[in-house]
Amino acid sequence: MSFSTQSKLGDLLDNADTKAVLEKHMPGIAEHPQIAMGRGFPLAVVANFSGGAITPAMLEAVDADLAKL
Repeated sequence: MSFSTQSKLGDLLDNADTKAVLEKHMPGIAEHPQIAMGRGFPLAVVANFSGGAITPAMLEAVDADLAKL
């Protein structure tokens, strides 16, 4: 299975390798108090509701690292 920023956040957090990529570019994302609400949505969609905390540059970097897995 390939992962990208179009993958559901919950799927990315439930996989050790992809979670490490998220934590590399977005430290603390797995422990964010509101993260449970976003688990069913693609990471790119969650970024739209992050108030700028997840930037387009972060999404590009995450996509690049996920493509290497």
